[in-house]
Amino acid sequence: MTDKHINCWEKIHCGREPGGNNAESHGICPAAVQEIFDKTNNGQNGGRFCWFVDGTNCSENIQGAFVDRFEHCQKCEFFLLVQKQENRHLVVVRYDT
Repeated sequence: MTDKHINCWEKIHCGREPGGNNAESHGICPAAVQEIFDKTNNGQNGGRFCWFVDGTNCSENIQGAFVDRFEHCQKCEFFLLVQKQENRHLVVVRYDT
């Protein structure tokens, strides 16, 4: 994976990826292990699709369901980065899960 396509945990430095600094104390983030989303938006697992994954970390808080937080996610620096990088190929929602 190139630096251009970093995953959320690499951008926000939450440390909740497997082996991360906070994985043991705070748990592993679901985005880091959701293999069903691997390669979505050119990321590893849900790492560039975190807004769709329930239970991800944002602003030091565990987030709920996609429908409850997506308005907030649309203002997220990482979401905006992925949107810019993926341009018209950005996957925002998946219906086949």
